[in-house]
Amino acid sequence: MANNCNFNDPLYIHPSDTSSINLVNDQLIRVENYGIWSRAMLIALRAKKKIALIDGSCCRPPVGSQTSLQWERCNALVLSWIMNMASKEIFGGIIYASDASSVWTDLKERFDKINGSRIFSLHREIGRLTQGNSTISTYYCKLKQLWDEYSALVILPSCECDTARKYLEHEQQQRLLQFLMGLNDSYMNIRSQILMMSPLPTVGQTFSLLSQEESHKALSSVEAPIAAFYTNQTRVGSSMKEKVNLICDHCSWNGHTKENCYKLVGYPPWHKLYKAPNKGPKKGCTKIM
Repeated sequence: MANNCNFNDPLYIHPSDTSSINLVNDQLIRVENYGIWSRAMLIALRAKKKIALIDGSCCRPPVGSQTSLQWERCNALVLSWIMNMASKEIFGGIIYASDASSVWTDLKERFDKINGSRIFSLHREIGRLTQGNSTISTYYCKLKQLWDEYSALVILPSCECDTARKYLEHEQQQRLLQFLMGLNDSYMNIRSQILMMSPLPTVGQTFSLLSQEESHKALSSVEAPIAAFYTNQTRVGSSMKEKVNLICDHCSWNGHTKENCYKLVGYPPWHKLYKAPNKGPKKGCTKIM
């Protein structure tokens, strides 16, 4: 049996392959998320070695053949995985399907619609996206997700000719500029340094440079208050030391000079030796002889 002898056979079922697992994180809801959903499902099914059951290359064997029951099990398994990742509305339309291949083809015909409105929406989102209160990593991940979705909708040339290579280089440069334009003004200096590099770095290299700058800024913001604290403590210590070195020529006490000696200039109101000046008798009072 294929289930017992060949791990690469599409009819092999691993002990962890159950009908209740979810292969991807997001459900298929509508046309807008079909591209991301189908790509994620293809990656997961390829890892499970079950692509042959949705592309039609592993057809249903004749009833009663040696692999018939095993094919039915694998087909039901893949059908379950697809249904688990479909919304309730879509689930109702595929529950009565007999094989995974026909369901996959039907979903592709219904939802794989490349339209100008979605491409326009992606261009607008990319152009408007800025860092704001996000970290460099969060901002970059959001932008990369939009780029990847755009690439899935608009197939770029993949040949080795000079024209295709120059087009891809131009696209990478555009992405670099989009990434830099959305940065906060606090990264203005390093942005200028990056733009003066020749040749220009890739988006990935730029992300690495900016991440280091972000870490440096975070470290500086922590060190600055600490440095200020120790500087202030040093000043206080120096002031106390200077006061200790002062000696009064009148009373010979430390900490002040003759000009500030209380015995000469008088004690302040808060001092225990302070005496209020005698203002004389109050009005209306008779002086006792």
